[in-house]
Amino acid sequence: MQLDPKQTALVVVDMQNGFCHPEGSLYAPDSEAAIEPVAGLVERARDAGASVVFTRDVHPPEQFEDAHYYDEFDRWGEHVLEGSWEAQVVEELSPREDELVVEKHTYDAFHETQLDGWLSARGVKDLLICGTLANVCVLHTASSAGLRDYRPILVEDAIGFIEEEHHEYATDHADWLFGEVTERSEITFA
Repeated sequence: MQLDPKQTALVVVDMQNGFCHPEGSLYAPDSEAAIEPVAGLVERARDAGASVVFTRDVHPPEQFEDAHYYDEFDRWGEHVLEGSWEAQVVEELSPREDELVVEKHTYDAFHETQLDGWLSARGVKDLLICGTLANVCVLHTASSAGLRDYRPILVEDAIGFIEEEHHEYATDHADWLFGEVTERSEITFA
């Protein structure tokens, strides 16, 4: 899979302490295991001159107090609270000053964020998507990208998950319905 770095962005989804560090409230070992493969992709994208975007799932403590139905704290418990250590990107993946860090409040990194406008302004058309969790924020961000006419490409060996079947579902669903799936070794920039 050969990609033009001028129109490609690597989107690193929610590689945060709360999900990837053993002391995080929603820690999953396979999210931690994704750190090294994601770091390699970040380095390759930077070297090629592709855009790199990080998303951070961040919740103000009062976010769901008046919720009618959508309440992540009810489903997952309090997590990645605004200003907390849990909400920070893991140390191994420190974003650079010139890279976009999208703070999102839902599973979808496009929902009520600057992501679409930022990508469009830079002529980005292809999105390499990695990070965590496969069947939650990775899947919903990729789906939303496809609906906005980006080419979402899930990098299956750089995606964290809670259970293997969640990973398989997410990649199969994306490949079938709105995007593509590849592995790190298949990606080249030209």
